[in-house]
Amino acid sequence: MRPTEPRESTLGGLRTSGHVQRSVKAEIRHNLLTRLRSGEPRFPGIVGFDETVLPHLERALLAGHDLVLLGERGQGKTRLIRTLGGLLDEWTPVVAGCEINDHPYEPVCVRCRRLAAEAGDDLPVAWLHRDDRYGEKLATPDTSVGDLIGDVDPIKVAEGRTLGDPETVHFGLVPRTNRGIFSINELPDLAERIQVALLNVLEERDVQVRGYALRLPLDLLLVASANPEDYTNRGRIITPLKDRFGAEIRTHYPLELDTELELIRQEAEFADGAEVPGHLVEVIARFTRLVRESTAVDGRSGVSARFALAGAETVAAGAARRAALTGEERAVARVCDLPSVVPSLMGKVEFEVSEEGREQEVLEHLLRRAIAETYRRTLGPADLTGLLDKFDSGELVESGELVPAAELLRRIGQVPGLAKIMERLDMSGESPEQAAAALEFALEGLYLTRRLSKDVGAGGGDGTATYHT
Repeated sequence: MRPTEPRESTLGGLRTSGHVQRSVKAEIRHNLLTRLRSGEPRFPGIVGFDETVLPHLERALLAGHDLVLLGERGQGKTRLIRTLGGLLDEWTPVVAGCEINDHPYEPVCVRCRRLAAEAGDDLPVAWLHRDDRYGEKLATPDTSVGDLIGDVDPIKVAEGRTLGDPETVHFGLVPRTNRGIFSINELPDLAERIQVALLNVLEERDVQVRGYALRLPLDLLLVASANPEDYTNRGRIITPLKDRFGAEIRTHYPLELDTELELIRQEAEFADGAEVPGHLVEVIARFTRLVRESTAVDGRSGVSARFALAGAETVAAGAARRAALTGEERAVARVCDLPSVVPSLMGKVEFEVSEEGREQEVLEHLLRRAIAETYRRTLGPADLTGLLDKFDSGELVESGELVPAAELLRRIGQVPGLAKIMERLDMSGESPEQAAAALEFALEGLYLTRRLSKDVGAGGGDGTATYHT
């Protein structure tokens, strides 16, 4: 819930209160410095950029620069841009009813200047919350100058105003975000003639609408995002516009596994009540990193952080589905839920042309590697003799997506050292579902390290896997 807005409702009351007018960039600079001194979070929810991207961003904001964030898809550019609004003052005064949020001390549009001259200190004042001072546009080929800057409003003309009247202009997104932050995502996708329209906004801080001689000194921070390949290709962005951005900041994917894990835990939204044990979250994180590093994948397109999030959510959904169909009390994800992520995530990856037809095979191989690496870190040093002894007499253990935890435990039988296995996997619960998840992961790890064999049944919703010596 928003705090109550200030009470001043007229220009005279605003002056009496001692309000000081500041530009958007001055607001951001002041509030950022305040947070730097106090140690408060500056960009809440941003993970993995503390030592790399954020120092550059902070310097750009303190310098008062418009800026471009360059990075492949899914690196958190838009998420980072949206946090900038938190650096604005919580409330700011505007002329009541103004389409472009004029400050009562210095109105710039024709309407507000006229009202200020007529009303004097009785000029009505409204208050705008910082959440309403952020504007955003995804650059698409059909974006027009009217969308961004403005155009003649035929309704106002039909009401009797002449075409020469500046009040017939319908302002676009950029002027309507005056005294705020405006973001253009995927800037190079804007047509060149549209890019030209942004030149005056960045340099002269005014707008031009058709033949009108409008001088609107807009007060805003302009932020853009772009893919490095598009941004640097000749012809995709006009040089004068590129030159007018004060800062160019490169983003990146998580550099460390721990950062990837933190990102998944923070952002993934699991099906109601579903649990994904830490070792399976680690598998998804390692899988994502292996896909990014694979020579079979087109590195220029990148592998989005959404790849990892969707993978973790798919695994959780598999656990929720099993619980609903089998009546399990708790929906706890198991290794048998992992294969379903391959077909669901294949569309998020751009493969090299030479790998055509092998896409699923590549991802399945990388997923097995991720499971094996996680197993070696967690259970590699563990004594699994108690589990291996179950297979000495030639017994088989069959598992699958629709095998309930209680049934899987019955098939495996009593396992000496189960508590140690669960402890190494940081699973503190004692539910059958968690025990089954720990033991199935151990079985899969033993198979991948060639200490057990596995026969895989037919694919599909009830695909099974049989472990044996």
